[in-house]
Amino acid sequence: MNSLLSRCLSQTSSKLRFALWLALIGITLMTGCMLWQNGAKVQSDILAMLPKVNESPMTQRAMAQVEQQLANRVYLGFVSDSQQAAIDAAKLTMKSLQRDNASAFVDISSADMAQAEALNSYYFKHRFQLLTEKQQRLLQQGQWQQLTQAALEKLYNAFSYANSSLLSHDPLLLYPDSLMALAPSQQLTVKQGVLLATVAPSASEPQPRFAAIVMAKGSDSAFNPKAQQSQLAALQTAFHSVNQQDADIEIIKAGALFHAAAATENAKQEVSSIGLLSLIGVITLVWLAFRSFMPLTIAVITVSTSLLFAVVMTTLLFGELHLLTLVFGTSLIGISIDYCFHYYCERLHHPSDSSEKVIQKIFAAITLALVTSVIAYSAIGIAPFPGMQQVAVFCASGLVGAYLTLLLAYPTLAARPLKEANTALNLASQYQAFMLNRALPTKPVTRLLLAVCSIGFIGIGISQLTANDDIRQLQHTPSDIQAEEDQLRTLLSGGTDNQFLLVTATSEERLLQQLTALEPILERAEQDKLLGNHLSLSRFLPSQQTQEQHYQLQAQIYLEHLDEIIATLGLDPDIKATLIAQYRDAHNKFITADSFLGHQAGVSFKPLWLSPQSDEDQGYGAIVLLGGIKQLDALAQLFAANSQVQLVDKVGDISTVMGHYRQLTLGLLALALLVAGIIFTFRFGAKLAAIVVAVPALSALLTLACLGITHNPLTLFHALALILVFGIGVDYSLFFAESKQQTRGVMMAVFMSAVSTLLAFGLLAFSQTPAINAFGLTLLLGISFTFLLSPFIQIFTRKSVNAN
Repeated sequence: MNSLLSRCLSQTSSKLRFALWLALIGITLMTGCMLWQNGAKVQSDILAMLPKVNESPMTQRAMAQVEQQLANRVYLGFVSDSQQAAIDAAKLTMKSLQRDNASAFVDISSADMAQAEALNSYYFKHRFQLLTEKQQRLLQQGQWQQLTQAALEKLYNAFSYANSSLLSHDPLLLYPDSLMALAPSQQLTVKQGVLLATVAPSASEPQPRFAAIVMAKGSDSAFNPKAQQSQLAALQTAFHSVNQQDADIEIIKAGALFHAAAATENAKQEVSSIGLLSLIGVITLVWLAFRSFMPLTIAVITVSTSLLFAVVMTTLLFGELHLLTLVFGTSLIGISIDYCFHYYCERLHHPSDSSEKVIQKIFAAITLALVTSVIAYSAIGIAPFPGMQQVAVFCASGLVGAYLTLLLAYPTLAARPLKEANTALNLASQYQAFMLNRALPTKPVTRLLLAVCSIGFIGIGISQLTANDDIRQLQHTPSDIQAEEDQLRTLLSGGTDNQFLLVTATSEERLLQQLTALEPILERAEQDKLLGNHLSLSRFLPSQQTQEQHYQLQAQIYLEHLDEIIATLGLDPDIKATLIAQYRDAHNKFITADSFLGHQAGVSFKPLWLSPQSDEDQGYGAIVLLGGIKQLDALAQLFAANSQVQLVDKVGDISTVMGHYRQLTLGLLALALLVAGIIFTFRFGAKLAAIVVAVPALSALLTLACLGITHNPLTLFHALALILVFGIGVDYSLFFAESKQQTRGVMMAVFMSAVSTLLAFGLLAFSQTPAINAFGLTLLLGISFTFLLSPFIQIFTRKSVNAN
């Protein structure tokens, strides 16, 4: 088939091929312009590239609602030695954000006083169904007199909230305590409508300080570049106002916005720096090798065409480009230019050959190289990461663009002959002769010892390999941002984590009973320091069973001992009839999920409740938010025996999926090696095909051994990079296998290709993002080993290393 394609190309004029290439460039450019005009964008949301986890519909709904509730929220702390100064800074910030013309934030608040009033408005009419644990225990023991005595003490307390209106409806003042019990215990206080926390003394700050807390929700996703800029600008304006008012205020921040902004800035810097340095390195390499502007110009055209095809095809298929794709994609510069290197090195070796003849000579090798590289990238695309799928499409389509440029444009653009460059060719020849004659031992015993040492090195290294599939490798967070977030989370008693509990049941009542039974377990977990805090609807939605129990217990007050209570408290006896009527009228008027969540008091809790969405769907669910988790595994064990309580850990679930696909990717690598070996058998025969495949296979094993010995835990990104070690490294083997006796030009091309690839991927190894670092480091090691091993193929393809 290669010969057929080669004949078709040779029968087509260079002018027609060049016209076809220009048409392809024009169509690609127009397609790209249309895509960007129609809303294509660069995506920086790290969640957009995570794999999809197969969960039940109820679990998926729960995760969506938790994300919707917690997403895009920012938390601000204004720390000062003066309590009033902190409060003033918080108020000024809220005013600044509220009058922001761009409306970057909504739901800007500190202490929600309206929420407290709404809770009071809703629960007062249900006071006969409410009791605190202490009140319930006393009434169960028939000790209503103690409640009467407690009410007397409140009546004579100068700071008591008791008044005649409240006493006429609640003579023992039970309701205020029930209302206060709804609020979860926390270290925060409220002054002047602002949440205040006390910052504990430290070595640098020996005196306690005060932190005023402000919360806001972004009007759009923090990962949307435009919304991100708008939100950061609004915050910057507010902070500037605060600093003008009080320069001593310390501002601490937490929220996805600040992580996303740091990731965006980091990715932009790496795209520009890595891409620029890679391009400069490649240009320098071409100039040093050929000492001519023409190869340099052709190299730039090849790389530019490759990147154009990559960007447009990826945007066409996905509708957007992820920043991580661009960071990984910068390595395409070092791969796509390989075609240029092989063309010009072959031309140097045969200066009298025409451009057409040179292309015919390398056609089989570059076609096989393209096929194996696309197979390698396709293996990456199987991973369930939209970001990795984009990388696969980006690089594969970019290589196709470079391949087409070579076949269609080079006969016209690169037709001019090159100046002699025997120095570079001679150096390549000398290096190859050194590797074959001196680097490789000649004595059988020495060769055997080298083989044993290599096998031992591989065995020891791989035996020390560990795995780490944590998805947090995907994003690098600067230490100062993380420190601020940790400090603010401490002030907020742990804040809210990504993990939560999903409680399910077949009916509303059973679900509420489950939540009630769960409460003491969670409280014990907080006491045991497994958990910082939790938020459950059990506080606000007691089961009907519990409400009925509370109602019946209060019969002691309103039906059995009301006369004694009124007399003891010195109340007007005329209120007796009204109290009894109110008590009887409240029978069977329960607090329900629909009535509570439909009231202003329950609007903010609505995301924590999952009711059936259709007549066929009979299940109910409730979400319990968790914060300050200290020991996740120990916490999970508390609910392991209860099938109706599920600890939903999206981070853990995705990490598990990553581990699965890490193993699958390594399996795909083995399969790719097998398939490549079968394909190469038809071209080279079984023996040489096995040797060609053995070079990248041995390189992969040596790379894994190095990772193990240096204690770099194996991740999915190492595995994906090993696929590329095969896809790129097998090209070197192919060119040596195809070259037969003519190896001087191939050695120079492989050298330049390896150096350019190492420039690209070696720079990725210096990325601050662990995932990119792992990818680059693996390629750096793998390609280095492949470059060192591939020349030895000539032992099997030529009779003498000096034949050329």
